[in-house]
Amino acid sequence: MRKYILGIDTSAYTTSCALVDYEGNIIYNFKKNLEVLEGQKGLRQETAVFMHLNNLPDIINSINIDFNEIGIISVSAFPRNIKDSYMPVFVVGKNFAKTLSKAIGAEYLEYSHQENHISAALIDTYNIYDYSKNNILAIHISGGTSEFLISNKISRGFSTNIVGGSMDITFGQLIDRIGVYYDFKFPCGQSMQDYLDKSDVNLEKIRLVMPKISGKEFINLSGVENYYKRLIDEQRYDKESIIYSLFIYIGKCIVSIINQISENFKFQRIIISGGVSANKYIRNYINNNISKYDIIFPKNELSSDNSVGNAMLPLIDRWYNEIKTN
Repeated sequence: MRKYILGIDTSAYTTSCALVDYEGNIIYNFKKNLEVLEGQKGLRQETAVFMHLNNLPDIINSINIDFNEIGIISVSAFPRNIKDSYMPVFVVGKNFAKTLSKAIGAEYLEYSHQENHISAALIDTYNIYDYSKNNILAIHISGGTSEFLISNKISRGFSTNIVGGSMDITFGQLIDRIGVYYDFKFPCGQSMQDYLDKSDVNLEKIRLVMPKISGKEFINLSGVENYYKRLIDEQRYDKESIIYSLFIYIGKCIVSIINQISENFKFQRIIISGGVSANKYIRNYINNNISKYDIIFPKNELSSDNSVGNAMLPLIDRWYNEIKTN
């Protein structure tokens, strides 16, 4: 009897697989971060592809079920839900999922990496709030992406229309580049947050002049990177002050972009996903400074790259196409 859905995602820095049953219960959720050498700021695509090829068999083999009970395999086959969207890393998951589905006679479904993130944020509310009738602002902020998307539920997955974000480096890259400059291990966000958590410095009393925010839907961040590196070199502020200021500045940028987008587009709720969204200082700033909209953050373990969203997407599709309409 077929009763499971297997989700697969092979992103720029994480190999992940998740298994859910047809009732939406998460049976298995595993992800393995791709190793980045100390002092490096990232991975080449060909290196990440090789690591995924090594990681996927081990992860799949650790799933202790009868694979003939898997009825659907859903995978992040491309970065975005637009024509010609492509990154080599996603080809690994796509080909693996396609081969495995044929071998066990399971249905094969393709989604985008961004739809995976949106789904992961909505697993507790997809059957409560009608996301097919009301636009949502889906914010995807990570090491590879800083995009603000007007989105809603369609028959397969979600529509996405980019209406804001960064035009050069991403929020995640900004954090990582400052972190590496401070000798934190890449990716740096969690280690930088942990550093602040352990500090005795009263963070609320930190006053540090921040770069000006353009007040537009699309902003540049490379100048901000140079600004914070100069602060580090000048040694006028301690490490806590600079890291905390960086996090708050990113929160300010996100709030500024949301406010600007809200002047031109209508949406009812805001979803914020991606690795950067797990940062508690950024989350707190956004929650404290946006009151007009309901803001949905996924659980921390589902904020960064994962495949639970992919595993849930066929169930979300079924609910909107079959159950809700009855």
